[in-house]
Amino acid sequence: MLLLVCGLSGVLLYLASAVVIPIALALLFALVLSSPVEALHRKGLPRSLSAALILVIFLGLIGLAVDQLWSPAQQWLADAPRTVRIISQKLGPVARVLHRIDAVTDRADHLTDVSAGTLSAQAKGPAAPSASGGFLVQTRSALVATMTVIILTLFFLAGGPPMLARMTSAFAGNLRSTQVLKVIDAVRSEVGRYYATIGLVNAGLALATGLAMMALGMPNPILWGVLAGVLNFIPYIGSATTLVVLTVIAFVSFDSVGRVFAVSGTYLGLATIEGQIVQPLLVGHRLDLSPVIVFLALWFGGWFWGIAGVVIAVPGLLAIKVAAEHSKHGLPLLEFLSPNFKKRFKPLKRHAS
Repeated sequence: MLLLVCGLSGVLLYLASAVVIPIALALLFALVLSSPVEALHRKGLPRSLSAALILVIFLGLIGLAVDQLWSPAQQWLADAPRTVRIISQKLGPVARVLHRIDAVTDRADHLTDVSAGTLSAQAKGPAAPSASGGFLVQTRSALVATMTVIILTLFFLAGGPPMLARMTSAFAGNLRSTQVLKVIDAVRSEVGRYYATIGLVNAGLALATGLAMMALGMPNPILWGVLAGVLNFIPYIGSATTLVVLTVIAFVSFDSVGRVFAVSGTYLGLATIEGQIVQPLLVGHRLDLSPVIVFLALWFGGWFWGIAGVVIAVPGLLAIKVAAEHSKHGLPLLEFLSPNFKKRFKPLKRHAS
């Protein structure tokens, strides 16, 4: 029965993704921004005014960052055709070998391709519709979703933890409203503190990457530094993507293989220092989750909801972990999510038993 309910819920969330994704993103932003809002509220500022002020500052910082990156991003996009030509030239020998393999394969397939070609010619339908209409529809949908996220975030921040507790208590069943409020406050505090710390760490990584790329002679070093900092919010996949991008850009920009390896090795060293020394030192056990669980959550989130699912996956796991820590029956879930939980919380286990 439980599997049937979970399956039906998953299908519903998948089919209603256009409605659910803005709500989930708004909840995430509200959790991240709620700490400064509550701090201003404790100083006597009305919660609604505090929420509006913090949200305006947050959106202003995003707008400022986009404005600063707009010119280098446009320049890089303008050079994209030349970049493709350079890659084609440098990969010429490999492309010729692949072309010969394709030629041999085509000759083999040509022996049985007569009937297939006839069927494919008959199966051709009318011409595809113009892409401009689809682009306009996607743009409108993106604008509507963005405004929905902003408005819902403002409502969640203005309502504060009491509103979230009243909304959640209706689905809590045997949990009392005070317990729900306690769990929500713990999740809000933990997620907000985690992202504040990770934001500072990633800003440092972005600065170090930008300076290193500038010293190595990479074009648009600021752009690649910001890319490294932003993608590093996605565990494992983000740093791997940045490494691939920097390697490709270095391969296009430099003729020396040594300089390409210097770029890749420098970023790999910075990412290793950040991931193995700086982040564990500052974040501690807040993200002490199984790497396999994190990777699967990112994979399923991307398959389920695309980029939004990847963004929501890690804070979702963190929220589940914090909620399990405040539950009497959450020990098995904690041991599943965090392999080192037994080692760090042996007294808690004895108390629970």
